[in-house]
Amino acid sequence: MTEAADPTETPDAPGNGDGARFGITVPFDGVPLTEHRRWYEDLLGLGYTDVWSAETDGLDGFTPLTLAAAWTPTLQLGVAIIPAYTRGPALLAQSVAALAEAAPGHFTFGLGTSSDVIVERWNGVPFIEPYKRVRDTIAFLRDALAGEKVDTVYDTFEVKGFRLARPVEYPPPIFLAALRPGMLRLAGRAADGVIVNWLSASDVATVTLELGASIPVAARIFVIPSEDADMARAVGRRMITAYLNVGVYAEFHRWLGRGEALGPMWQLWKDGDRKGALAAVPDEVVDDLVVHGSFAACRDHVARYVANGVDIPVLAVLPFGVDLAEAVEGLAPR
Repeated sequence: MTEAADPTETPDAPGNGDGARFGITVPFDGVPLTEHRRWYEDLLGLGYTDVWSAETDGLDGFTPLTLAAAWTPTLQLGVAIIPAYTRGPALLAQSVAALAEAAPGHFTFGLGTSSDVIVERWNGVPFIEPYKRVRDTIAFLRDALAGEKVDTVYDTFEVKGFRLARPVEYPPPIFLAALRPGMLRLAGRAADGVIVNWLSASDVATVTLELGASIPVAARIFVIPSEDADMARAVGRRMITAYLNVGVYAEFHRWLGRGEALGPMWQLWKDGDRKGALAAVPDEVVDDLVVHGSFAACRDHVARYVANGVDIPVLAVLPFGVDLAEAVEGLAPR
């Protein structure tokens, strides 16, 4: 069995000339998957090394990456994240193995708990003991992707006699999505890397301090490449109220020290005053959590994340007031 490649390296991939990773979120909004080939090819020419998908309420996390593997095999591929609950263990191992085979040495698998909304309300699966569920899933995947027969009772599920029929030559690195100390420490102990989001560049040091290990850090960074600060902040406020009222993100930002700044927004949201909650998000919080400004200003802001410890910045581009292709080009690494 061949060991997985170092997840911080980019074998056979283009880049900035120094081996650095620089990613972007796919699929692109408003662009059908059938038209993504030229976009993937353009990314290579612009210096992007990575494309990372997600799995929430749009497309699944694997299909866009499978197409990228076929069309542009030198791109690094990642998914941030696949929920630990929404596929059975064997099916999850098969999906990971298939993409690892399609993109040998170029795929990073991101696992996370997701949220009670996605897991329980949308998929009808009880959202129980999330810490143990991701811990058990990582342990199972390690054995299954190594070709071992798994006959194990874990704390949160049981697998009886499963073995992958097709050996995985390049088991992918497993990154764990983590926010607060417990999950961050689990990432440091059990995973090959960590995935973070909804944090500022200055928050990175606080988060990485909890890892207890030197592992790669991937961060999804929301970017609105516009010099219309009022518009960017209005969009940012809508995003912040949508995300940071979810329990796990609210607790994350309390831990980061934003309880006082976001407390009025949380209370107004709880009271049903959506308009008031939007208005209560301070400008400085938006400016910390959502990158906006000119292309140069956005690139400089992203660079601060890297300087503070992010190894794989993954841009989530929100092209308000600018053409998507222009934004992708303008934000490309220089």
